[in-house]
Amino acid sequence: MKPRPILEPDHPKHCYEINLQTGVGGGEIYTRFFTAALVDSSWTVTLIAKHGSWLAKNLEMPGLRVVEVDNLEGVPAVLAQDGSPVFSHNPFTGHVAETIRKSHQLIFFAHMPLYGRNPAPFSACDMILAVSQHVIDSLKAAGLHHYYPEPLYGVADLARGEHTSDAIHRGHPYDWDKRKFRDRLFSVFYPVVEWAHRKDTYHKRAGLTLGIVSRLTPIKQFPLMFRHLTPILAKHPSINIEIFGSGGYASVRDLRRELRPIRSRVRYWGHQSNVGRVYRELDFLLTGLPEKEALGLNILEAQLVGTPVIAVNAPPFTETVLDGKTGYLYTDPRRDGGRSFETLLTQILQTRQRPNPLLFPEHLAKFSGEAFRERVMHFLGTLDREPAFFCNRQT
Repeated sequence: MKPRPILEPDHPKHCYEINLQTGVGGGEIYTRFFTAALVDSSWTVTLIAKHGSWLAKNLEMPGLRVVEVDNLEGVPAVLAQDGSPVFSHNPFTGHVAETIRKSHQLIFFAHMPLYGRNPAPFSACDMILAVSQHVIDSLKAAGLHHYYPEPLYGVADLARGEHTSDAIHRGHPYDWDKRKFRDRLFSVFYPVVEWAHRKDTYHKRAGLTLGIVSRLTPIKQFPLMFRHLTPILAKHPSINIEIFGSGGYASVRDLRRELRPIRSRVRYWGHQSNVGRVYRELDFLLTGLPEKEALGLNILEAQLVGTPVIAVNAPPFTETVLDGKTGYLYTDPRRDGGRSFETLLTQILQTRQRPNPLLFPEHLAKFSGEAFRERVMHFLGTLDREPAFFCNRQT
């Protein structure tokens, strides 16, 4: 394979991007700012999205064309035989991957660490791009070697959707899975309960406010975390828990169960689009457990508006939080029974000290749109200069 010529920075180039998720999560937010980095650097992008998905409806920018397909099988028909690289946010195998690789370089994003996951789907691509060093380490541990060695850290992105008011109103905490009879049934009757709270508006309560701003998914391990933390929180009646996000029925049920001893101090607000306002209403952002987390875009967003973070002292949180400066790190409560967390809470309540992330602009700049664009362009330059870098292709 001969090296391709290096094009001038303003020379338009083209790539394809695949994301077939129907909802919106960290991978979809990442898709948006990855696409923006490309078009801001004079690339044109064809995004292949699932018909009717959030991305298909909400992603619009100059230099972007969105093509909707019903399933993965429809992807090859969208691709021209032009050699443009193909980036996929969903790993896949089989004849679709084989067909694409005949005419294109196929690059998969690893949006999740592979610990406890099947690494086989990533064998079907030429190169893997990871969103954190934590993810890179998991690829290495899984025996995969065709990854780009620098993490493509994400961006603190507060523009998640349209909002017409600064007020925060209560929404329901469930993402109904209409494939399940239970969820279909609950989705009919729950709005009756929700109607009674339709006018609830968020007001910060007296005391210390710890907030969760996240999808309530199993990878966050919130129920397991609160199994250890709730007994400690129960000792401190001035601490309130505010939960902004939604999840499947089982995830929310399990979370409610673990928080039941302090339920009078816990409120659920559902998914919110005006996350910038949400973060500003918190004293601290509280993360979940670390090992299944890829990076934590909510951590970047909170710090961007000056809200410090409380997180477990482990990757990937050690990549995003400066202990004592942009937040506090504590020992995993599964290791010490929550003693470190309790010591930290006592310190916060006694001293009222609250780190200000805005005092550390160099740290925040690492996760800026400009820095992300530079990382993306450096990688794309590698494709031009060193095509042999694709070490998962037989030549």
